[in-house]
Amino acid sequence: MKKLIFTLLCMVVVGTSFAQLKLEGVVKDTVGEPLELANVVAINQETKALDSYGITNDKGRYKLNLKPNTNYKIQVSYIGFTTADVIINTKDVDIDRDFILKEDVSLDEIELTYEMPIIIKGDTMIYNADSFKSGTERKLEDILKKLPGVEINDLGQIEVEGKAVSKLMVNGKNFFDGDTKLGTQNIPSNAVDKIEVLKNFTEVGQLRSVQNNQDNVAINIKLKQGKDKFWFGNVTAGGGVAQEDPLYLIQPKLFYYSPKTSLNFIGDLNNMGEVAFTRRDYFNFGSGFRAPSQSSGTSINLGSNSLGFSQSQSDRVDNINSKLAAMNFNHSPKEGLDLSGFGIYSGNRTDMRENRSIQYTDASLNLPDEDTESKTHQASDLAMVKFKTKYVPNTSNQLDYQIVGRVSTEQQDQNVFSSVSGNVGELEGSEPYSINQNLNYYYTLDDRNIFAFSGQHLLQDEDPFYNAIFSDPTFDETAEDIGFDTAQNTYNINQEKRIKSNQLDAKLDYWNILSPKSNINLTLGLVYSNQKFDSDIFQFLDNGSRFDPVSTIINQANGNEVDYTFSDSYLGFEYRFKSGIFTVSPGFSAHAYGTKSDQLTGNYKDNFFRVLPKFNARIDLKKSESITVNYVMSTQFTDVTKIAQGLMLNRYNSYSVGLPDLESSLRHNVSLNYRSFNMFNYTNMNGSLSYSKNINQIRNSAQFAPGSVVRISAPFNSDFSDESASANGRFQRAFGKLRASLGGNLSYNKFNQIINNNTSFNENYTYGYNIGVNTNFLTAPNFDLSYRYSIQDSDQGNRRTKFYTHSPRINFDALIFKAFTFRSNFSYNLTKNETETLNIYRSLDASLAYRKDQDSKWELELKGSNLLNAGTESNTSIGTYFVSFTENFIQPRFVTLRVRYTI
Repeated sequence: MKKLIFTLLCMVVVGTSFAQLKLEGVVKDTVGEPLELANVVAINQETKALDSYGITNDKGRYKLNLKPNTNYKIQVSYIGFTTADVIINTKDVDIDRDFILKEDVSLDEIELTYEMPIIIKGDTMIYNADSFKSGTERKLEDILKKLPGVEINDLGQIEVEGKAVSKLMVNGKNFFDGDTKLGTQNIPSNAVDKIEVLKNFTEVGQLRSVQNNQDNVAINIKLKQGKDKFWFGNVTAGGGVAQEDPLYLIQPKLFYYSPKTSLNFIGDLNNMGEVAFTRRDYFNFGSGFRAPSQSSGTSINLGSNSLGFSQSQSDRVDNINSKLAAMNFNHSPKEGLDLSGFGIYSGNRTDMRENRSIQYTDASLNLPDEDTESKTHQASDLAMVKFKTKYVPNTSNQLDYQIVGRVSTEQQDQNVFSSVSGNVGELEGSEPYSINQNLNYYYTLDDRNIFAFSGQHLLQDEDPFYNAIFSDPTFDETAEDIGFDTAQNTYNINQEKRIKSNQLDAKLDYWNILSPKSNINLTLGLVYSNQKFDSDIFQFLDNGSRFDPVSTIINQANGNEVDYTFSDSYLGFEYRFKSGIFTVSPGFSAHAYGTKSDQLTGNYKDNFFRVLPKFNARIDLKKSESITVNYVMSTQFTDVTKIAQGLMLNRYNSYSVGLPDLESSLRHNVSLNYRSFNMFNYTNMNGSLSYSKNINQIRNSAQFAPGSVVRISAPFNSDFSDESASANGRFQRAFGKLRASLGGNLSYNKFNQIINNNTSFNENYTYGYNIGVNTNFLTAPNFDLSYRYSIQDSDQGNRRTKFYTHSPRINFDALIFKAFTFRSNFSYNLTKNETETLNIYRSLDASLAYRKDQDSKWELELKGSNLLNAGTESNTSIGTYFVSFTENFIQPRFVTLRVRYTI
């Protein structure tokens, strides 16, 4: 398989290299100085099409790939210089040609016969969308995938030169601030005119010269408008049948833009497995918030007490009904004042089936391997609202305020058959909410003194409930320790939990600008957090009465009443200076920490002082090539559930107790990053090395019942340091209309754990590589061919497990007769261990759409999903105590008919 994929990739690369010649040379000014980032285009005189384009490098060199025996008009342009035009007749040999541009004293706009596909202005790179469209695109994502240096990762987020894009804007206005996936999946491609990539992005102009913004990237979408006020969008409706069950889909997407106001609405209602906004998207949605103490060296974890929802590897599950309603607005009532916000509702009903094989760590402990079969029904209703105001009365003042509210109702009903525990019924429910507010004020006193205040407040309330009903003889011994009544026919165990979190995070910054290339930053900050945690474990007996067990493990009722307070008062110092190609920022922060917990068993306090150094250095080898070295020492604190001494129920086979005097851990992290984007030959390279060492790390000690998978765990501060290291890299190169890529990754971590009073040393390795090639023809079919190979290697105690995954994929699209759009996506996934093949998954989706012409408002589409009728897809995972292999059942083959109307 690997040899076949590699051979195909080589054939494609070689094939596309034939029937082309090179035009290359140097662009200079009249005194012989090379002009970097000059634009060079070749216009076919017969077809009047732009056949090739290029941008000069730092030495003024350019290179174009042209057709032989063709007449071209070569146009060379550079801001502030007169444009050069020359006619070249190609033969069948390469051509060398230099250009000398004269300064244009009139300073008029450069008039080009054709728009350049890419223009670079300082830290902004502007892509002309039409230069990359072939006619098969339907959404923003389809265009972004074709842009040099731009990628869409596996989570649907945008990356530019290996950096994640933090903000997406449309016509300069926020588009669902905090997430880019909603934009890439829903903005119609035919509305996009320009795509502006904004590097070194900051929303506060006053801080541009005193902060390191090299990792901040934003994208602004310029729309095709033609008038000041306009609506655009589309509405899609469709239906079909899957195994006699009716299928439906309705997707309205409406957008309104004017100079002062914008409104965006995205709707989705379907049962075809096309989830527009998942639970993962909801909980990862950052909403544009950044904790003031994020770079202080303190990490406080409030914990995640949401339900233990089963997660599928993808949206392909047994059955899913999805609803989405999302509204975004921006309004500028007057100059300097911007109001914006959004509201999102997502409702999903999901049915899942999965088979899972689990191997527990360290065979010498005689823990039984476990096979499970489960059926799960999930219901989640998630809502989020945000309001933001930005007021900039003048260049010296800026005030920002934003508030985000989240509320959800979730429930999971799961039936599990375990080869060890038998039949288990589980029910979980939760109705949490949170309110997060952020206030920022920036004041520039004069050219040398800048002040900034940032404050954030979080109020969060979580109330997860858990119930399990089962009959498991291997549970009896643990049940006696917990205090359950073992004389019942079935165990009906329950837990109610309530976690209230209240956190204030604030800091005051002062910058003193010593010179144009150096400044000092002083920070005074405070983090104050309070968590109240109550839990109660109880049992329903066969007669329906409630029974409250008393544990023999901790000699108290199985519950918690904990009041936990954390505080951090800190002073930070950072000196930043530039010298040639170097930008160096050494610094440190001094912290006075305090923790206090009041529990049923007593009161516990801990106060200490710690100095945390940090260092950052950037080497700008060229304008688009840099090396960054970063070192951070941080103190990590756990959440309230880890220090709660009472027994807690995690699942029917997993219980835990906390440790009241649990200490913080100390983490050292050093990283090296390299990034390069060469517009001369469209080569994109990025790579990173990272190493971290955790001292006094919090680990869990587990006690398994004999012959059972039921365990009780407790945290402890490990005497052994945890270590992890990772390396990854990616190389991408364009060859005319073809783009090839090669990437690889390696991660390693080691840690110690205690199981049944035995200490085991664990090492996990994950490594792999991927290769790919894709085309970007404007008038010919395009494909995207890739292959990924990965290995998961786990060494836990005296048991070692390896999983191998082979994943080739090919996507194809073509515009036929300028009216039909054909798309197909094929993927193959083979999972095996060292002795046998565990799962083979083949997936094929295809669609054929008809649109009379590019300007037609109506489109008809026939779409087939899972055409090979695959039954399951698989994934592997490595846990603290086990490794597992899981097969997920997916929706069967179905075909739908859809109609789309463009506004």
